Amino acid sequence: MAKLPPKKPTPISPSRKPLAKTSISSKLKEIKPKQIISKPPTPPPKKKFILLWIFLFFVVASISASFYVDYIMSGLPSLEQLENPKQELATKVYSIDGEVLDQFYFKNRTHIQLEKIPKHLIDALIATEDINFYKHWGVTPWRFLRALVKNVFALRLKEGASTITQQLSRNLYNLQTSRENVFDKITRKIREFITAVQIEKEYSKNEILEMYLNEIYMGRSAYGVAAASSIFFDKQVSDLTLSESSLLIGIIKGPSFYDPIRHLDRALGRRNIVLSQMVKYDFISEETKEKVLAEPLNFSLGNTSTPAGVAPHYIEFVRQQLLQKAENYGFDLFRDGLSIYTTLDSRIQRHLSRAVEEHMFEFQKIVDSTWSWKNHYDILEDGIKKQIKQHPLYSSSNQFERDSISKYLRANKIFIDSVKKILQTAQVGVVLIDPKTGAILAMIGGADFKNFKYGLNHVTQIRRQPGSAFKPFVYTVAIDNGYSPSYTLQNQPVTITGSDGIRWSPENVDNSIGGEFTLREGLRESINLIAVHAIMEIAPKEQVAEYAKRMGIKSQVLPVESIALGTPEVTPLEMTSAFGVFANEGVAVEPISILRIEDKDGNKIEENLTDEKEVLSRETAYILTSMMEDVVNRGTGTRIRNYFNYPAAGKTGTTNNFSDAWFVGFTPQYVAGVWIGFDDHRIKFNTSEGQGGRAAAPLWGKFMQYIYDDASIPITKEYFSRPEGIITEIICLDTKKKATEFCPIKFSEIFNSKYPPQPCDKHISSSKEETGPRSVF
Repeated sequence: MAKLPPKKPTPISPSRKPLAKTSISSKLKEIKPKQIISKPPTPPPKKKFILLWIFLFFVVASISASFYVDYIMSGLPSLEQLENPKQELATKVYSIDGEVLDQFYFKNRTHIQLEKIPKHLIDALIATEDINFYKHWGVTPWRFLRALVKNVFALRLKEGASTITQQLSRNLYNLQTSRENVFDKITRKIREFITAVQIEKEYSKNEILEMYLNEIYMGRSAYGVAAASSIFFDKQVSDLTLSESSLLIGIIKGPSFYDPIRHLDRALGRRNIVLSQMVKYDFISEETKEKVLAEPLNFSLGNTSTPAGVAPHYIEFVRQQLLQKAENYGFDLFRDGLSIYTTLDSRIQRHLSRAVEEHMFEFQKIVDSTWSWKNHYDILEDGIKKQIKQHPLYSSSNQFERDSISKYLRANKIFIDSVKKILQTAQVGVVLIDPKTGAILAMIGGADFKNFKYGLNHVTQIRRQPGSAFKPFVYTVAIDNGYSPSYTLQNQPVTITGSDGIRWSPENVDNSIGGEFTLREGLRESINLIAVHAIMEIAPKEQVAEYAKRMGIKSQVLPVESIALGTPEVTPLEMTSAFGVFANEGVAVEPISILRIEDKDGNKIEENLTDEKEVLSRETAYILTSMMEDVVNRGTGTRIRNYFNYPAAGKTGTTNNFSDAWFVGFTPQYVAGVWIGFDDHRIKFNTSEGQGGRAAAPLWGKFMQYIYDDASIPITKEYFSRPEGIITEIICLDTKKKATEFCPIKFSEIFNSKYPPQPCDKHISSSKEETGPRSVF
């Protein structure tokens, strides 16, 4: 067996060294002590943890983005809102002669169709606000993104980049957020972007322009070009010139900053920019621009607010009625753009304003010259307390400060004098009605009617005793009961004991007694005792109360004898309406102030028709009219004839101690009532100038004269219509019966043919003592 060759040792590679032989002890010697006690180094983060953090970041970001998208979408208008955008439109109140009396609105806006807007105004808008309006689909994405980036980095809304459609979306759907930080402003821009795209899908370009020009705010409470045109130029939009249109478009950028009334230079500078833009985009030539710059601009400085001052008391009276009607019909008076057609005649109202201003200026002088605060400190003290509580310093202070403020005001002479002036200012209430239709044609409810602001209306909101102005109701009952104007009553004192045991002893104003007077004389001279005897003998108190109610007095009238002298408290509107029965031949018509209400599209919401009711015979109404003509022509109302010389009838009224002065009268065309007095019942006129015939009748006459002298008001100057049932008889002055040929003194009187006078039974033959018949009147 052959032997294997011995193994050869493996050669050592030149690159490898043989392992050194070391011992454990030598190895330990090489280890340093520090290495023995230190911890091993922390291993690096593992890859899976990095991926987890990335995942969590994207989850949170996704959730936040989802919430943000929901937040954005929650502020967008619904599909129904896009299809039926609702603009807030001003409600307009019109007079019967076509004048805009006032407007009710939160936003003053009047809708106008695009075809009625001048082309140059639309061109000015396109050139200035959105030259690519007809090319884009509501937004310009590249401009929007550029603006968004700038706003984010600037941390404020630095650039808007809004198209006309985006501006419309912001205004039309109120896309502003509740807060106004940068985040919310950027959110609003995104919402505008989305809504603008939706608007472009729903509407044509012309429809968008029409909505925009009716929606945009243009300063001074004007929304839309129609309201702005009226306020700044007192014009219809269709009548605007290029210069005026370009100025209005310029205002859009900053309505307050470019207000032409306050900042004309700024407004003109902005207008010039608009014109330059129109030249740049070939809407007008450079020559046209230069011509426009040379044209003067005339602003309606006096018409920067609505003409509410024409009839403020009447407008507030109408407003209160409309608020009640709004609950029944479901309209919004301040947003729905209604048209309210009223009964007021602006021409007559201006005549009334003139008459009141002239009369009260002179009458207040008399009041001031005769009034003294001596012995009236209780009235003054009450007035001071009331005015202190209403003073801004007092009402805005806390409980601890009010005592010192009260002491300060009481020591202030200017304040005390102002209180005295308020208390001794004579107030006035005047209303004029068409007796045939009940239409209220004019109304002033206070002396300071120019500055009236939701104060007291002395036509509709006060109740005062009418005094002798109530007497016609007593005489109406007597005539209706078959007594004639020539029927006589004794002018004798009387004492009446009421059911409460209180004794009442009425007196005449001049304390006169004795003799007898006809009903015509008693009414003409306003003799108290004749009226009292009438209600006791021929016109029962129950009937008088019932007739007053039937004729239009809505206030309570108790059936007591004292109503003969006008003790019930009534409003001037009630009294005036009731007297209209005489002028309207016995027919009562409920007074109205609103003829028709229409919505923004002209659809009728309500129409008020005349509510008529015959309450007196034509004969009774005519006889009372004749008796009250005597009041004006020869009785207590003759001062009317200093101004007015057309057919008229009426009755004066004065309450105890001259606290209230009345005159209620009528012509064949109108019935009007005048009340003059004070807000505090305790303040009275100190002289006979406070009588109805002196204080109220002249104002009535002056007012009527202004109306009848106005050729623009169609009035047929006719006399009161005499019914067929009225006869005229010659009456014996002695017996008040139908005169015979032997009656010495005679006069003419009218009668209801149902109740003719009996023949005189005293003068039935000639007498040597008589000198022959004579006639009077």
